[in-house]
Amino acid sequence: MLTKTYSAAIQGIDAFPVTIETDSGRGSVFSIVGLPDTAVKESHQRMASAIIHSGMKFPHKGVTINLAPADVKKEGAAFDLPMAIGLLTSNELMPADHLADYMIMGELSLDGSVLPVKGALPMAVKAREMGFRRLIVPEANVTEAAVVNRIEVFGVKTLAEAISLVSGASDMEPVRIDTRAIFAAEADGFDFDFSEVKGQDAVKRAFEVACAGGHNVLMIGPPGSGKSMMAKRIPSILPPLSLGEALETTKIHSVAGKLQRGSMLMTRRPFRTPHHTVSPVALVGGGANPMPGEISLAHNGVLFLDEFPEFPRQVLEVLRQPIEDREITVARAKYTVNYPASFMLVASMNPCPCGYYGHPSKPCTCPPGAVARYMNRISGPLLDRIDLQIEIQPVSFDDMADKSPAESSAAIRERVIKARSVQQLRFQGEKGIYCNAQMNSRLLHRYAWPDEEGLARLKDRMTRLNMSARAFDRILRVARTIADLDGSERVLSHHIAEAIGYRSLDRANYGKTF
Repeated sequence: MLTKTYSAAIQGIDAFPVTIETDSGRGSVFSIVGLPDTAVKESHQRMASAIIHSGMKFPHKGVTINLAPADVKKEGAAFDLPMAIGLLTSNELMPADHLADYMIMGELSLDGSVLPVKGALPMAVKAREMGFRRLIVPEANVTEAAVVNRIEVFGVKTLAEAISLVSGASDMEPVRIDTRAIFAAEADGFDFDFSEVKGQDAVKRAFEVACAGGHNVLMIGPPGSGKSMMAKRIPSILPPLSLGEALETTKIHSVAGKLQRGSMLMTRRPFRTPHHTVSPVALVGGGANPMPGEISLAHNGVLFLDEFPEFPRQVLEVLRQPIEDREITVARAKYTVNYPASFMLVASMNPCPCGYYGHPSKPCTCPPGAVARYMNRISGPLLDRIDLQIEIQPVSFDDMADKSPAESSAAIRERVIKARSVQQLRFQGEKGIYCNAQMNSRLLHRYAWPDEEGLARLKDRMTRLNMSARAFDRILRVARTIADLDGSERVLSHHIAEAIGYRSLDRANYGKTF
């Protein structure tokens, strides 16, 4: 008897449907075709043991299972459960009347229990797109998949539960998730707050500007000046995720297997901090079985690179294209996948190898030329792509001893959200543009062109500092954000002046402002 069950597989961060055709009774060989990998081929043993431990007889007839489309490689153990159900229905060991209503996924243990899989959320989205009424997933993935509305999601612990559900003998209720309640529960409660940071008002202002416009930031300062401490507090002033952003972010982490058991939607913007020994593949994604890299895991959030010059040059240079395009295409001999990479880059570094070049009280002990060689580890094109370049000095004793509370993250965040709402209104008709950092040349001329005084000031500074055309665009983007925070419809001269002040580490200027 020929039967069909339905499942899905992951390609990039999206799912594509897989039809599992099972034909029993011909010959004596059990075979799985349709470009299965080793994990799929080994499912024969897992299905046999799981079916027997579920109190049913494993059919010993010849069986052919085809995973369609047959020209796309199928990977992983998520096909175990739908193949086992297809095998039982094909041998008339359970009814097949309701199979067409279900998309099914799950890995089988030898004792018949159903183990969690990666990518349950994008599979649920695909099931809804294809018009399936019901979705069966492992119980560990049910809260993740149930955030998708307009489809009934069931979480099963065992193969026996799945059989009972598909047969119509179970009274199990679908799981429903109220996404509004999730966002309300996670609205506050950050571990770090800017009220704990003494002094550094200029740096806090720069972070406010960066978060309000989604701009990249580079901090440069001596050890102990608070670079890492302040970077950890950036998520507390970022605007909350929208439902669309939360779904997209959760999909990426679901595919990568980074969601904790029982997780639902990600309601906090991700904050990724890879070590400087990270490889290019780990950063951009790919591998034998393609997975999202750190820059995609930071999508809609922050990628923090501490000790920026210590990263290998090859690793840093791969950031250039995704910073501009906000996506990464991983092309290999056997596959090509696209991953989103719209992240806010935050980097920190010392001013020199010893760390004290430009320090107000400690002398620099680096030999001649060491500072230039140290800075040359970061290429000019990459430095150009960083909107705000902030010099940080150590906090004075008076600031550290001051007991008066500093401005809280909640107060800063309120201003950031207000500025972002202005940008969302401005760009509501522009596809893929949500904040000032994403503006192209056309939008810069329409929304960020300064007044005559500001343009003259920008021309003077660019000529004297020998800035690039890319730096020109970055200054206009930052100035537009400063104007939004100021509540100004036009970009004025003092907005340009502040934006220029955040370019103090451009190549022609470095070392002259300390």
